[in-house]
Amino acid sequence: MSRGKLLAALAWMAVGAVSAQAQQGPTVVILVRHAEKGTVPANDPPLTDTGFARAKALVAALADTHVDAVIATPTVRTRETAREVAELRGLVIESVALGTKEEHARAVSDAVRRHAGQTVLVVGHSNTIPAIIGALGGPKLADLCDNQYSNLFTLILTPGRVQLIRGQYGLASPVPILNCGNPMR
Repeated sequence: MSRGKLLAALAWMAVGAVSAQAQQGPTVVILVRHAEKGTVPANDPPLTDTGFARAKALVAALADTHVDAVIATPTVRTRETAREVAELRGLVIESVALGTKEEHARAVSDAVRRHAGQTVLVVGHSNTIPAIIGALGGPKLADLCDNQYSNLFTLILTPGRVQLIRGQYGLASPVPILNCGNPMR
């Protein structure tokens, strides 16, 4: 094949790839912090009764949403928050290991991008949700306060544009306190 024909073929393939990407639609990423957690065991507590009620509220909030993938950390509290959504849709929760906040955010971003054109639920922690939003191209947000569980962030990813919609689900959390910088919870 001549160089000219090769370049023309590559250009045609690139146009096809861009066209296919435009046809697949946006990637929608729904991000929530895990629901209310217990205190024992301290290193990986399960949800409380209030947390299980919030996990059910997440199912209700997403009832009319076609979720294609669910991503969570390997902790009990994130998996319990995500479990019913995943089970109702016949999905296996994809586990993304914790490392540093930045490493985790990059790993989740990579996992989300493997689901281009789909709707993905991500369940994380008070300090990882804002980092993941940033890694996906969204705005820089402060870590969530320890008492904040009702935030529901939706990122709409389209080529060249990221839109963040901030909502709530379940019972409203108390008004956040300023500068609540906290470790992962």
